[in-house]
Amino acid sequence: MTKSQLIDAVAQRGGLTRKRAEQVVNTIFQSMQDALIRGDRIEIRGFGSFKTKHYPAYTGRNPRTGEPIPVAAKVLPVFKVGRQLRERLDEDG
Repeated sequence: MTKSQLIDAVAQRGGLTRKRAEQVVNTIFQSMQDALIRGDRIEIRGFGSFKTKHYPAYTGRNPRTGEPIPVAAKVLPVFKVGRQLRERLDEDG
């Protein structure tokens, strides 16, 4: 599902105009981004949770030459699926 398809689904299910549904979706995504940037954890019951994970710097290797390459430290978002969603996927899969 793309963002555009999500907006259409929110508009249809919520009885909203497409423009209003787009505002709703953008507000939710922006709020989630802001929370992750602050280092907060996001939990959506029945769906899953998002958090950030800190990865330290390390020395990698160029696969072609074997030359050492420094890899900078980074912070990445991590998603963990919720129990209810996992169970529903197992039932349907």
